[in-house]
Amino acid sequence: MEWVEKLNQSMDYIEEHLTDEIDYAQLGRIACCSAYHMQRMFTYMAGITLAEYIRRRKMSLAAVDLQGGNEKIIDVAEKYSPEIQKAKKQAIDIIKSSKYKIEMEYKNFLDNIKAQKLANAKNIETDVYNM
Repeated sequence: MEWVEKLNQSMDYIEEHLTDEIDYAQLGRIACCSAYHMQRMFTYMAGITLAEYIRRRKMSLAAVDLQGGNEKIIDVAEKYSPEIQKAKKQAIDIIKSSKYKIEMEYKNFLDNIKAQKLANAKNIETDVYNM
């Protein structure tokens, strides 16, 4: 029953890393097998897939955090999902680059208006002198 002990060690690793990215290869190393076989062995023992177990554990911990009422939903989501942190960073980068583009377009627009006003003023001056 050494493999049951290895499976329990893997479970300890999962519990310790629920707020981080869980490395399936590391789980396999802990269980002394490949990541693929670790997942198959877990599914056989638990009756659900490893990914589903991890998702459910994160959801239950997030629910407990939210019931406390002290944390915002986005903070809890970021705590248990590294993907949300990456997506948030990408969204901020997109917003920053879009803001820069808009500012540059606005500046160019204003420069064009100034250039048109100057051209119109020069045309008016030449028209006045030509009269």
